[in-house]
Amino acid sequence: PAPPVVEAPVRPAVPERDVPRGAVLAKPPVRKLAKDLGVDLGTLAGTGPKGTITREDVHAAVAAPARGPVAVAQGPDEERIPIKGVRKATAQAMVASAFTAPHVTEFLQVDVTGTMEAVRRLRLLDDFAEVKVSPLLLVAKAMLVAARRYPMVNSSWDEANQEIVVKHRVNLGIAAATPRGLIVPNVKDAHALSLPDLARALGELVETARAGRTQPADMSGGTITITNVGVFGVDAGTPILNPGESAILAFGQIRDLPWVVDGQVVPRKVCTLALSFDHRIVDGELGSLFLRDVGAMLEDPLRMLAWG
Repeated sequence: PAPPVVEAPVRPAVPERDVPRGAVLAKPPVRKLAKDLGVDLGTLAGTGPKGTITREDVHAAVAAPARGPVAVAQGPDEERIPIKGVRKATAQAMVASAFTAPHVTEFLQVDVTGTMEAVRRLRLLDDFAEVKVSPLLLVAKAMLVAARRYPMVNSSWDEANQEIVVKHRVNLGIAAATPRGLIVPNVKDAHALSLPDLARALGELVETARAGRTQPADMSGGTITITNVGVFGVDAGTPILNPGESAILAFGQIRDLPWVVDGQVVPRKVCTLALSFDHRIVDGELGSLFLRDVGAMLEDPLRMLAWG
């Protein structure tokens, strides 16, 4: 009799060891996008190579009226993103601030050539060898010195107790744009830090924010804030107060502009500062003095030593 015919088992096109059963194929940026938008990747059918889930798949799932496996041939002509998480909390806080505290914003154009020279020289010092030295560092230091000279600017309005709470410590907030939205972590007790330690703290704060690792405790207890709009190529703005604070400074981009020095027009490094403040606490005179002094210290950084 003829020997029995034994058929070889059919192997899958993609070995199970390469793609585990039930595994979701998506690159890390797509996984983060899905997490931020509240999309369960396990409910999607990927349209990318070998079923990989793409950014378009995630956006289509958000726009769809019901969740489920989605195969997209053409994107919709509008997109709906759930308002949740950090973005929702930030929106609620900004609305509450804008309609609770009467905002006033003042502007000051400043010659910061001296600041840029100070930044260059600080970078050469051993104490700053392992930290980032940028103009923001000296803006922060100027804010801290000015807050000591004018304590009422570093305060809050307590509506329940009908009191103004003047803070004797400065938790310096730095507004940071992240993929999750705008957040304002703060450097605790920034007033007590040396300049190298302040540089280190600012660097860690920004790095943590960009990596999405900022904790709620890092964003609580702020007393005054800086928003660096200059990094986006913007000259100025009218910043909204961080809730519970009475002042926020917008630091614009540094540009080469003609400037009058000793009667002569020469090119100088110039930026615009914009200070918004709560007019219930800070009147026009106090706000002007505070902004003037911050500008004066950026024009001549030696004033930080003289006044600090």
